[in-house]
Amino acid sequence: MEVFTKAGKPGWASIVPIYNIIVYLQIAGKPEWWVILMFIPVVNLIVGIIALLAFAKSFGKGGGFAVGMIFLPFIFLPMLAFGDAQYIGANQQS
Repeated sequence: MEVFTKAGKPGWASIVPIYNIIVYLQIAGKPEWWVILMFIPVVNLIVGIIALLAFAKSFGKGGGFAVGMIFLPFIFLPMLAFGDAQYIGANQQS
């Protein structure tokens, strides 16, 4: 919830099935139609990793942080939510 709120999206969107993926893709700057790809086995792993990398970059974090979000999400997601990370936008990635 806090990560969505930091990105200027409603916090309740994080608990609504399927809609949370659409909002997640918006935050990551990826096309919303990718939600369809999330329902295809194996493809969803690849698309999910690509979206997660873009999601981390939209908060000013790098690939290493994204790897941490993949393997230790219970540590890295709270760091993103409650830490000093600011949403810089998907188009302002450096």
